[in-house]
Amino acid sequence: MSRPSASLSPVRGTAEEILDLLRGWDGAADPAPLSVETSGSTGEPKRVLLSRPAMRASADATHARLGGPGQWLLNLPPGYVAGLQVLFRSVRAGTEPVVSSGALDADVERLTGPRRYLSLVPTQLHGILDDPAQTRALARFDAVLLGGASLDPHLRGAAEAVGIRIVTTYGMSETCGGCVYDGLPLDGVAVKIGADERIRIAGPMLFDGYDANPGVTEQVMEGGWFVTQDRGRIDGDGHLQVLGRVDDMVISGGVNVPAAAVASRLRAHADVRAAEVIGVPDDRWGHRVVAVVVGSLDLRDARDWVAKQHPRTWAPRELVHVDALPLLSNGKVDRLALQELARA
Repeated sequence: MSRPSASLSPVRGTAEEILDLLRGWDGAADPAPLSVETSGSTGEPKRVLLSRPAMRASADATHARLGGPGQWLLNLPPGYVAGLQVLFRSVRAGTEPVVSSGALDADVERLTGPRRYLSLVPTQLHGILDDPAQTRALARFDAVLLGGASLDPHLRGAAEAVGIRIVTTYGMSETCGGCVYDGLPLDGVAVKIGADERIRIAGPMLFDGYDANPGVTEQVMEGGWFVTQDRGRIDGDGHLQVLGRVDDMVISGGVNVPAAAVASRLRAHADVRAAEVIGVPDDRWGHRVVAVVVGSLDLRDARDWVAKQHPRTWAPRELVHVDALPLLSNGKVDRLALQELARA
């Protein structure tokens, strides 16, 4: 069977094919929006319509925040918004992106621009820090964007201790990718928290809607604000703190357990390389808190470790060991697969 031809509606093809299409799209008189699929990490993926003005606003604001246009290394799938933006930022900067060969120490030598940029997800950073040669290569970038999942403070500290400039990003396909960097909105972006604790975003990089799904589009828009599925708060310095997804709150035995906070605590343990926490239906508890862990930590120690910082009622009641967390093709954790692991 022949491979489908490259396209921007929906975005598909090799990095080189998509880059060529993006150059034509950016230079066209009045192009239609491109469409990119959401990751589908918690359900059915949707096709998000992104206009050229929105993509331009996002790419240009990124370069302005980072200190100027630069040359990018593509180390993410180009069909999802994070990888797509690496290519489009290159178009806007007038630079030639380098597609990863899988060897970061060799790839960095192929970058010839005065400024070097890279976008990763936290799971990739974990692997890089295990390799001294790749770690040294990562320290040569002017900025390493980390998004797609929460970044554990201990992992960030380990990276920065060896000279790696980490910039955490928060955003989604509906905002053309990251629109809040290190807790502060990019130029033109507005963020507020509703009474329901949900993060709301407005600005020029918002999507045009979901392709062929106006009903769902209406459900997530509120007076020009995109209502995310994430809970958050804004601290006294104006920084956004993402507390986790709305559906990450596990009600177990009548207690609200924030799964993201429990997972973050587990990741801080010396015997844990990676961890996620979910709720699984349970006849006794309503939902039981289950930790899926890469590492040697046992259940008793996990419960004691969590209880040292949080209420003991938050501690996991079950622990599942895996060799690696299940991931989607874009590097995000596959939460549906986590549910299957926990149920099994």
